[in-house]
Amino acid sequence: MKALSTSRKYLRWLIWPGLALTTAGLVAGFVDSWSVLPIVLLALGLVLTLSSLILGGFGYRSFWQSRSTQAGTNAILATVSVLLILGIINFLAVQYGPRLDLTEGGLFTLSPESISVVRNLDQPVKVVIFDSALNPNDRQLLESYQKLSNQLTYEHINPIQDPTAAREFNLSGEGREVQLEVGDRKIFVQPLGAQGLNEQDLTNKLAQVGRDRNAVVYFLQGHEEFVIDGSATGYAQAAAALEADNFTVESLNLDQTATVPDDANAVVIAGPKQAFFAPEVAALEAYLNQGGSVLLMVDPQTDPELDALLADWGVSLDEQLIVDASETGRLVGLGPATPLVTTYGQHPITEALSNGRSFYPLARPVLIEPVAGVEATPLLLSNAQSYAETLTDTGELNVDTQEAPEGPFNIGVALTKAVEASPEETATETSTEETSPEETSPEETSANQAEIELQENTLDTNIAAPEDTAPEVQNEAASAEQQPLDNSSENTEDAAAADGKARLVVIGNATFATDGLFDQQLNGDVFLNSVTWLSNLDDAILSIRPKEITNRRITMTNSRQVLVIVLALLVFPILGLGGASITWFRRR
Repeated sequence: MKALSTSRKYLRWLIWPGLALTTAGLVAGFVDSWSVLPIVLLALGLVLTLSSLILGGFGYRSFWQSRSTQAGTNAILATVSVLLILGIINFLAVQYGPRLDLTEGGLFTLSPESISVVRNLDQPVKVVIFDSALNPNDRQLLESYQKLSNQLTYEHINPIQDPTAAREFNLSGEGREVQLEVGDRKIFVQPLGAQGLNEQDLTNKLAQVGRDRNAVVYFLQGHEEFVIDGSATGYAQAAAALEADNFTVESLNLDQTATVPDDANAVVIAGPKQAFFAPEVAALEAYLNQGGSVLLMVDPQTDPELDALLADWGVSLDEQLIVDASETGRLVGLGPATPLVTTYGQHPITEALSNGRSFYPLARPVLIEPVAGVEATPLLLSNAQSYAETLTDTGELNVDTQEAPEGPFNIGVALTKAVEASPEETATETSTEETSPEETSPEETSANQAEIELQENTLDTNIAAPEDTAPEVQNEAASAEQQPLDNSSENTEDAAAADGKARLVVIGNATFATDGLFDQQLNGDVFLNSVTWLSNLDDAILSIRPKEITNRRITMTNSRQVLVIVLALLVFPILGLGGASITWFRRR
């Protein structure tokens, strides 16, 4: 009896490892899978638990009636209840609760552009991600997309386990990539690098799904504008960002083409330093009069001689420089000659920028005068505590802060103007408005036909080629008129005349979107939104672009690495031990 009593005393403690093993088996089975290890842990835990309950003396009535047993049972029940309540709260918070993103750039919060793109999907789209295992960050990003629309779903495929799907999507390289499946179409999104799925790439491809054509943007060259080929500091980053947004980017020299190409959705004039010739100005005016769109960005102390073009729109460029006398720019390391803009006009280009920040080194005011038929909207407003000053001959700015500030000034403005119908369109509308054939007598019909023929002959006479033009050129032009127009030209003309208005954006600074400054603050968003609005696409989405992950890794030299190791493993521990020893001796 004494041996049995002693064994019960020790067997009683087997309940704790039994419960631990049982819990480990259950967790491993439900979280991962019911493989051999979870089953063995669960079985061993149950054996130990039952052995302790049966042989450890828990079955005696005195044990259950003792005060310690009742107190312990109450404590266990209370603990289990608290854990259960916390588990339910956690489950509900994950499934239905709002999320708080505390990362630097809002990495786990979709940008307004992504939200708009997904909500505007009009057909089912499946995001297929090929990888050996789905990254938790990628899963969270895809779930954020999926919550916005029932049209978007995602699927993870292991290309090694499912080689048939890999061949169907024609995977290349390591097979770690992301694609879109839209009906029978397969659209490549990006390869999966070290940082995983990129929101910007995915959003751009989703925006491309519903777009039947790409907008063509021409960067004007020939007047010392900023280049886009990367040969010097210029607009290479801006051009690459446009191409990432599915724009077609081309260069344009008006001295070679004489006119703006018909497929141009927008023309960008970025920082011209030389004057335009009169035929070039006329070509731009003709393009705008046909419903075209132009983005003009001019730095101070330059005169491209576009006053005649801008005068028709009621715009003029001031020769002075904007000086920000407030301290807002200095707080972020900007000087007074670099206005920090936090106030934006009510316009589709800037409606999603809120109170975000963009800056414009050496900006000039853009003046606006009312013109009939032209609607002008300020886009970028300088601080109210700003002045407009002229540079001295020595290149200095003298600001009298004792005088009242003159701000805010317009740094950028967006304008629209109704497009007048061409003579051909007028003749067509006139013929359309005539009475129907059933209601017109034969005499009236023949008279109308004669009048139309007379108008056509008059138009042909006005646009006839000079007498010295080669007959071959005239024949080629005649044959070209008989051939059907290219589809892209038809789309471009439809887009340009979608709202019957020409569009113009004028910004008194061109440096803000150059390489190195393009991705700072909202500078790139201002440029991209301006081009998107000017392109006049029906499905254009204007907003803040998704932000890429900022690399915050610290790169140290070997000597610094040794210094950090010595400080962490030797110096700081010795100092701590020495301080503790001194304190112990003093108290003793």
